[in-house]
Amino acid sequence: MNFYDRKSRWKLILVLIALFIVAITLWYTNMLATKLAASERQKVEQVANVYKYIATATDIQDYGFFLDLIKAETTIPIISTDHYGHIVAYSNIDSNKVKQDSTYLPRQLEEMKDFADPIAFELGDGINQYVYYKHSALYTQLLYYPYIQLFIIASFLIVAYTLFNIARRSEQNRVWVGMAKETAHQLGTPISSLVAWIEYLGDSPGMETKKNIIDEMEKDVKRLELIADRFSKVGSQPDLSRQNLVNELENTIDYIKRRASKKVNFDFRYSNNDIPVKINPVLFNWVVENILKNALDAIEGSGDIAVHVSEDSTAAYIDITDTGKGIPKSKQQTIFEPGYSTKKRGWGLGLTLAKRITENYHSGKIFVKNSVMGKGTTFRIVVPKA
Repeated sequence: MNFYDRKSRWKLILVLIALFIVAITLWYTNMLATKLAASERQKVEQVANVYKYIATATDIQDYGFFLDLIKAETTIPIISTDHYGHIVAYSNIDSNKVKQDSTYLPRQLEEMKDFADPIAFELGDGINQYVYYKHSALYTQLLYYPYIQLFIIASFLIVAYTLFNIARRSEQNRVWVGMAKETAHQLGTPISSLVAWIEYLGDSPGMETKKNIIDEMEKDVKRLELIADRFSKVGSQPDLSRQNLVNELENTIDYIKRRASKKVNFDFRYSNNDIPVKINPVLFNWVVENILKNALDAIEGSGDIAVHVSEDSTAAYIDITDTGKGIPKSKQQTIFEPGYSTKKRGWGLGLTLAKRITENYHSGKIFVKNSVMGKGTTFRIVVPKA
């Protein structure tokens, strides 16, 4: 199991743990809310019993005691109505609002009717009195508390994760740039030596018959110089210029075709002979070259590679399709991460560099357009038109 498989598994485990904590929090809060609701219903029933006693008793000496019992409940909004629905008493409702708005109390009563069945008690001769109520502010706060808490935690985690990613990307950028510059620097000395040796060989007696060998060596050295130039440009402000995309692709495809097996068929199609784009040719051709090399690896020496170019008013679209083994859906995002590779050799940086060059330097996009296991893959590169 490689690092990225483990990372995906840890992400899943962390998500499951988070969901478990959320479920426990909601369950516990709901349990407390249920108990509080039952307690509030019991208190209202006690208030209703006091109302009943006051209304039916004939020998009460001190009404103040019973009024104190009613006033002792200060959290639950209560409205009492007579048999005909007229409001006869209320408690724990804002008196100022009742005075300022004649409809406020009736609206509260309608809310209470929708909330729960009233507690009724008989006054005699089939005449009833009703006590309506709704939950206290404490109950409402308790009910919404876990959601507010989870929102705050989630917001904190999102901000922390974002800042962590920014810091990590910044650190990665420094590593990328340092590695690229150092690679270009290290290549510079042996390339200069090779150039000098080739000139020496070219001027040596008897080398006229081996000019073709020297020419091939010069091509390889120029290729090394191009690679060093590419690395030197990573991390620097790219010099973008107006180029014909078709010509650039044609050169890159020809380079790959000359080094590919004869059993590989290349198909290059385009909607227009001149598609102007603003690119850095050295870096952009590196992107296309990386995708084509991946396509060659995927088809394993025999198959088809198609490069189709289309355009609209704002962008050019390059679809590179192979008839290889395909990419699993779970890996179609992972393949662009540093270190991911299915090959035994290499650092797994090709597609990562391709993505960085396309998006960071050319304001474009690169992604797996579609892939079917056993049938092939299509990569799409999007680059803005000049």
